[in-house]
Amino acid sequence: MSGENKAAEFAERQRGFLPGELGIAWDEVSHGEARGRFVVARGHMAPNGYMHAASVVALVDSACGYGCMSSLPEGASGFTTIELKTNYLGTAQEGETVACEARLVHGGRMTQVWDAEARNLSTGKVIALFRCTQMVLWPR
Repeated sequence: MSGENKAAEFAERQRGFLPGELGIAWDEVSHGEARGRFVVARGHMAPNGYMHAASVVALVDSACGYGCMSSLPEGASGFTTIELKTNYLGTAQEGETVACEARLVHGGRMTQVWDAEARNLSTGKVIALFRCTQMVLWPR
């Protein structure tokens, strides 16, 4: 369990997948934490003119997932999400930056629980609170 920052590794791995397509950039991905962001573009928006809720979930869930991968117990083969919940408190407009911080709350042998917060950096306001539970997978 290294405290090594693996942000560049995860940025490369996500190319061609949803987080990469959404332009999510990573500042920190290490044991117990992850920090990332994206600049809101038209592709993050819903047809009603507001940022799509799924854009925020993609950011915070990716942060928790990447953090989980960096925090797996020795010998584990991976993880899968078994529960997630998001409370929305605000939004962001095109051109604004949405950033998140995720942290490990519980790191057990069979599960991890992660909390994340998404913030509109232009206003400084928290726009979403997120919690997920990950089931740790072991080789058969």
